[in-house]
Amino acid sequence: MAAAMMTLPAMADNAVEGKEEFASDERLEEGFLTHYLNEAIARKMESEPSKASDIEYGRKVTDFASAPKFGGYVISKYTYTSKDGEHTGAGFSQRLIRMYVDGRILNDFAYRVQVQTNNDKFHMKDFFVEWQRFPEFKVKIGQFKRAFGFENPLNPWDVGDGDYSQLTKKIAGFSDYIGAESTSNGGRDQGVQIQGDLLPVGRDGHRLLHYQLMIANGQGINVSDNNSQKDVIGTLQIQPVKGLFLGVFGWTGNFTDNAGVTVSRNRYILGMKYDRSDWTLRAEYAHSTGHKVSDHQSDGTWKGNARDDAWYATLGVPFTPWLKTFVKYDVYRDDASWSSMKSIYSVAPNIQLHKNLLFQPQICYVHDRNLAKKNYCELWFETYFRF
Repeated sequence: MAAAMMTLPAMADNAVEGKEEFASDERLEEGFLTHYLNEAIARKMESEPSKASDIEYGRKVTDFASAPKFGGYVISKYTYTSKDGEHTGAGFSQRLIRMYVDGRILNDFAYRVQVQTNNDKFHMKDFFVEWQRFPEFKVKIGQFKRAFGFENPLNPWDVGDGDYSQLTKKIAGFSDYIGAESTSNGGRDQGVQIQGDLLPVGRDGHRLLHYQLMIANGQGINVSDNNSQKDVIGTLQIQPVKGLFLGVFGWTGNFTDNAGVTVSRNRYILGMKYDRSDWTLRAEYAHSTGHKVSDHQSDGTWKGNARDDAWYATLGVPFTPWLKTFVKYDVYRDDASWSSMKSIYSVAPNIQLHKNLLFQPQICYVHDRNLAKKNYCELWFETYFRF
């Protein structure tokens, strides 16, 4: 029994009773180097006999932990743009390097630690532990993805289009619409969450209903709360047939910057996604009310209309075992008006020659009504590899 406990998979992401279900965290995989590290650790743990005969909670029980699963990956990028005033673009850059470890303790408690560096900027992405005894009711505490949007919990490998949509970046809390110290949070916050998957249906036993409810600081990652109020974020999703998900997401709360300016965030998303037989379809609409930090005037008044919205649709079509092409229509409106609309039309072939190696060229046509010269093109080329 002890050996079996030692070799449990480190963390069955988005899994319910062995079946892939609703997404709430990034799906992470090991690379070729970390695979050998993980195998060596697992063999070492199996070779050491357990000193206890049963699983039980208590300070003296120390033997029942899975072998931790390590992993890491790198994304590099080349960018060219014809945007007025920014010709040639950023050129070659390091988009990100990530390293993580997953594992389980006492079978019921899953944990994750994930860090990231962008050039000289090193920071913590995730740290959490989640009690997963029952698929119908789980409890997570730490720093992790907000329960907001279908695209938000996706790993950069799985987005398919080279980058997250403007909806996810501006309204789900990546480089948030409100600005200031709320940028670069990766759709994450610190808090506590309950979630569960209910009502197994059909011959395949897929779960019909999923819920998540998160109480969070509202300040983003790696910082303490700047006010006494908390954000409430949640989702309710249904899966009428295997692979098809329909969901509604809500978020209410506020953010206080280091100068003491507080802005509210009241947001919702309506969305769907379909993933089956390597075909992918995602579409979401988001609406937000609440000022930017920069809308606050020195006399205490506010400028702007305190609204923004966004929508996108992504289609991924498999052509061969190593080629899947994504097309995307992506719109963001900074003040929810047609005059502030920025639209991006993109095509991104995903050339995956190995599970640990992906090449992703992408061409984007951009129509931005906020600029004097509204139309321009961008060319990206991203290289992904796991180690």
